[in-house]
Amino acid sequence: MLAMEQRTESRIPPAATILAVLALLFAVPHHIEVLPMWMSHAVALAILVPMAAIAFARTNVARWLRVERTMIQFFAGVYVLNTAAELADMVGIITLHRPETRAVSLLSSSLAIWVTNVLAFGLVYWQIDRGGPYAKATGTQRKPDWQFPQPESAEDRVPDWQPRFVDYLFLAFNTATAFSPTDALPLTQRAKLLMMLESTISLVTLVVVAARAINVIP
Repeated sequence: MLAMEQRTESRIPPAATILAVLALLFAVPHHIEVLPMWMSHAVALAILVPMAAIAFARTNVARWLRVERTMIQFFAGVYVLNTAAELADMVGIITLHRPETRAVSLLSSSLAIWVTNVLAFGLVYWQIDRGGPYAKATGTQRKPDWQFPQPESAEDRVPDWQPRFVDYLFLAFNTATAFSPTDALPLTQRAKLLMMLESTISLVTLVVVAARAINVIP
């Protein structure tokens, strides 16, 4: 168990990211919602509880790692369904109604969706690559889903380097911004499909909704 605790990654970066997104959703004005705000807080709390348990628990770390993985997968599923409904609502506003009356709502909603998109897929990438934190902590890693550039540069190679949450958050940010792989290359079909889904959400959010909202702001 001691060895597992030593190999367990710090939960401060992902927990801080989740709290930052909750603060953003609370601060942006009049963003369009399909699910009520309390549900977003409940899902975030359901992820933060096992993260706190992993950080402070001395026993049953493996069980909390499995709970964390399950809650993040549930969060990702809810996020994709909710985002699809929100984007459909916003596209309907643009095509069927006068968007000038809700330009600020469209713009703030686009910001909220884009930032949450990066967080959600960063968490998913972190949980599935090489079997996720559970596999890393228990020494049962699988084949990688992404090829990171760090192990390839021999002169700058760090011994026993492993990608961390920030590496996957950076991967999600690049995918949402460039709509394509940048430094980390997808190796498996599920990695490619997830990146396609993230890029599609980001493309619709930025090109269709945000661009139209900026165009009609008085």
